[in-house]
Amino acid sequence: MITLYGYKKCGTCRKAEQKLKELGKDYDYVDITEAPPKAEMLQQVAEQAGVAPEKLFNTSGIQYRELNIKTKLPKLNHEQMFELLAGSGRLIKRPIVSDGKRATVGYLEQVFVKTWN
Repeated sequence: MITLYGYKKCGTCRKAEQKLKELGKDYDYVDITEAPPKAEMLQQVAEQAGVAPEKLFNTSGIQYRELNIKTKLPKLNHEQMFELLAGSGRLIKRPIVSDGKRATVGYLEQVFVKTWN
């Protein structure tokens, strides 16, 4: 089963959700701000999507700026990054879509369709 971690007010999440519907895919929707993925799951997502842990951060988010994450990231190891992300769904780049075997982070239509079609 596909799980989409998103935020209903996020336009990018709505695009991903619409594309999954167009592709005829069933999915569970999880509000990433209310139930962020655990650190272990985020590590798995990064590996499956082929992205560095640093790319899981929502760099345009208010919390990212308020907590000055940009200056803290170089001092953190990957485990610490995953723990920080798991502590607040607002820090995570969205949407995250995963079926346990593959994953996408964010929404680039070509990558998204290739992965989920």
